[in-house]
Amino acid sequence: MSENTPSRTWLTIPDVADQLATTPGRVRKMIEEHSLLAIRREKVLVIPSVFLRDDEPLPELRGTVVVLQDSGFSPDESMQWLLEVEESLGVAPIDALLAGRKAEVRRVAQALA
Repeated sequence: MSENTPSRTWLTIPDVADQLATTPGRVRKMIEEHSLLAIRREKVLVIPSVFLRDDEPLPELRGTVVVLQDSGFSPDESMQWLLEVEESLGVAPIDALLAGRKAEVRRVAQALA
């Protein structure tokens, strides 16, 4: 992540499993299903805590991750795009999703294809 990425709390798969009261295997399944997005940092899969809300994966995340994947983004590129300030949104896309701007975020993501 670059210098303009706000500080984020990163959780390991076991941390996320504890927070969601589920198993690490179920968390990995959520990643496969694009309900969550994870990247490797120092050989460990991690997920930003901002991807969780009310002890569930952020519902708006899945469709956005699918749009990014369909646009040819790798998981690392998707993570970077979600967490760094996007000029056309004025904030990081994840922060726009949290603010209820799902349609706008997905429009910008689709335009990247």
